[in-house]
Amino acid sequence: MNELSDLLELSKSVAVNAGSIVLENSKKNEKEFAFSDEHKKEVKAREDKILEQYIIEKLKPTGLSILSEESGYFTNDNKTKFQFIIDPLDGTFNFVKDLGPCAISIALWDDKKPLFGVVFDLQNQQLFWGGKKFGSYCNEKKIEVSQVNLIDEASVCTGFPVRFNLESISEMKNFIELVKPFAKVRMLGSAAMSLVNVSKGSCEIYSEKNIMIWDVAGGLAIIEGAGGKFQIEKASEKWSYNVLASNGHLNLE
Repeated sequence: MNELSDLLELSKSVAVNAGSIVLENSKKNEKEFAFSDEHKKEVKAREDKILEQYIIEKLKPTGLSILSEESGYFTNDNKTKFQFIIDPLDGTFNFVKDLGPCAISIALWDDKKPLFGVVFDLQNQQLFWGGKKFGSYCNEKKIEVSQVNLIDEASVCTGFPVRFNLESISEMKNFIELVKPFAKVRMLGSAAMSLVNVSKGSCEIYSEKNIMIWDVAGGLAIIEGAGGKFQIEKASEKWSYNVLASNGHLNLE
């Protein structure tokens, strides 16, 4: 537990410092971005690379493997299954357009199990962190999932990730069936912050298909620490998953 605590404190510090760097940089310079050649709806900003370089530089001395959105997988030199999963800037389009929530996400997983997550909310400059063994917090204030147990009183955060096929009638029908029972549906443009909202009781469900693991790794750990539950299953592309996370009080059958 001491080793985990040290890694958690390091991750918290790195996330906050990275947030300060990118916020200061964005004040001095116009936000530059471009649409990806590989995925036409995916946006990449200068800050994606700036943040990734800083975060990896700070985490590499731990000797643990690192999976990052921008650069892929860095393997470690030891036999542990611990690995950092980072999204240097989740919600890039929101960030460059000043449109909504965006965040820095750092998680530590043991193979396929989250140990802790750290999400720095750039819009409000708040640090969310936690895991099953730690509980979950906003800065130093404990957060918990809501107690809502009726679907028709619950809200769901979701979205259409870059890899979602909007031209598929069956996919769209499945999406409508998913959201139809809920009282409210919200699309925030940041998976990490959507999961944070479930963790702090602002909504009850997060569900998204074909979402990349780095988008959700930190938030899923925080949900567990806040008393919630999640399910993930492998999707069509490498590192992509179908994710369902909830407050744990709803009957979703």
